[in-house]
Amino acid sequence: MSTKGLDHWGDILVVAVYFCFILGIGIWTLCRPNRGNVNNYFLAGRSMPWFAIGASAFSSNIGSEHFVGLAGAGASSGIVLILYEWFVVFDILACAWVFLPVYISAGVFTLPEYLHRRHGRGRIRVYLSCVQLVLYILSKLVVSIFSGSLFIQMALGWNMYASIIALLVITGIFTVLGGLTAVMYTDTFQTAVMMIGAVIVTAYGFAEVGGYSSLQAKYMKSVPSVRNENTSCGLPKADAFHLFLDPVDSDYPWPAIVVMSTLGAAWYWCCDQMIVQRSLAAKNISHAKGGSIVTGYLKLMPMFLLIFPGMISRVLYPDEVACTDPSVCESVCDNPVGCSNIAYPKLVLELLPYGLRGLLMVVMFSAVMSSLTSIFNSSSTIFTMDIWRRIRKEATQRELLIVGRVFLVFMCGVSVLGVPIIKASSGGQLFTYMTAMEGYISAPMGVVFLFSIFWTKMTEPAAFFGLIIANTIGGIRLVLEFVYPTPSCGELDERPKILRLNYLYFGMMLLFITATLIIVVSFLTTPQSLEQLKGVTWWTRYGQKTGRDEIECAHSTIDNDAKEVKPDTESDVTVEVDKTVYQKILTFLFGHTDVHQVEEFLVEKRRKFLLQGKKATTLLNINAVFLMLVIAFLTGFFN
Repeated sequence: MSTKGLDHWGDILVVAVYFCFILGIGIWTLCRPNRGNVNNYFLAGRSMPWFAIGASAFSSNIGSEHFVGLAGAGASSGIVLILYEWFVVFDILACAWVFLPVYISAGVFTLPEYLHRRHGRGRIRVYLSCVQLVLYILSKLVVSIFSGSLFIQMALGWNMYASIIALLVITGIFTVLGGLTAVMYTDTFQTAVMMIGAVIVTAYGFAEVGGYSSLQAKYMKSVPSVRNENTSCGLPKADAFHLFLDPVDSDYPWPAIVVMSTLGAAWYWCCDQMIVQRSLAAKNISHAKGGSIVTGYLKLMPMFLLIFPGMISRVLYPDEVACTDPSVCESVCDNPVGCSNIAYPKLVLELLPYGLRGLLMVVMFSAVMSSLTSIFNSSSTIFTMDIWRRIRKEATQRELLIVGRVFLVFMCGVSVLGVPIIKASSGGQLFTYMTAMEGYISAPMGVVFLFSIFWTKMTEPAAFFGLIIANTIGGIRLVLEFVYPTPSCGELDERPKILRLNYLYFGMMLLFITATLIIVVSFLTTPQSLEQLKGVTWWTRYGQKTGRDEIECAHSTIDNDAKEVKPDTESDVTVEVDKTVYQKILTFLFGHTDVHQVEEFLVEKRRKFLLQGKKATTLLNINAVFLMLVIAFLTGFFN
């Protein structure tokens, strides 16, 4: 690549200071008490404040794949995909105000565990756990690794797979030792770094192109010098500065993108372990809602900090960022199908002066690490709590902690195998790959959770078979897209007709199929009684003023995989001094761990979590309404 590398001493010093600071946070997490507690390792002891929740959720979502993918989408398609950042704010608020109270009422560690408790059978829990782990690899982990390695490859000139190994070693060790507390506090720091650095890039970019009006004019003229003059390949989209595009002929038809960025994205913000786990770790419901407000405000920024810089990069470097000739693209970014993914790192490494380039590489490293650590922690939580505990019902806390860490190492190895798929998919547009994967496989999960929470007549067979059939249909489409890849620009599309249907419309169709199956099968099968549903739906959740005693914790759907122990047992345990070197090593790695089973989240603690004062309620509700009004204003302004 012709891009300048990260070779100045000022840049290297900034990166070194950053990693020293991150290492310091990691060492601090090793000194915390109760590290040997499963509740502390996977849910940070349910003690996280609102600012850490909001920052961690944002940085877990806005990872390196967004710096690569969303900026690349801006370079290739314009501003339309910002709707995936703005409209999901409604889902973020719904999670804290609607979904989370039910999850807490059900007393769950994981989201697959919720479906088990809601429907009373374990098969949907196992199935959903397996599906989510596969998705973490294909749509999150591999994407984050690929985009992160692209940064390192461009900055240091390393081979892509050498870059991947470096990423996995750093983030894997950090997550294995620290747990969710380390992940969330480093996410908070890294969110601040990302925001400061991204603002600097945007300022330099607009200064270079002459402001927003100049960007609009120059973007429409940013055409690569090598292109097929007989086609529209390489030409900017005529509707690049509009949000609601043609419902028939555009790549992102407005009816489909509105549905998929709200209802279709509900699974991610309301039902996905990686995001919801941050809210489950909150001190109480007020801190969880406050964290959602923080995340919502931060989600307003990607238009200005990612989309516009991607468009600026195309204006400044059209021959590289907007290339369409396969031989040119191969020489620029080692990817013959397109190089829009290099828009942001190209802008950073070419435009910024020494020192600031190092700061922005730190921003990119922060994005990579925050995504990877979040994915690692959440995937190990699902495997350990939903799968391993079913295999080993009497597993001690130390065993669960060891299994969770070993599984992280496995995830690192498997994820490397998927990188070539991402590299060649979706015309080189990473964000398109991400949204397609989510629409085909993940979106139906949101429908299942919605019905589970709000419709007491929904049955377990409806949830199980609705999800399996929808995933099968989506999986077939996904496989066909790999077998029949999207033709390059200017080539005749001879793929099967099902592949010519816009992927967003296909996602909408899957949502309708899932909902229809759930309704039909539910009417044909016997629902659970209200007594069996105590605590696990919106209408039967704990914390409501129903006048009945809610202190008892017995309802037939609770999973008995782990035995309950007395509250505060672990805080009262006196741990003997380790005698052997082996014991000292275990204590250093895992903390002091007793031999008791995992403590259940007792009903009285759930009710306390859900208590909220009038002042906090009013303040949070006002912020939520204001945030939605801001989204409405921005949507109207940029359309």
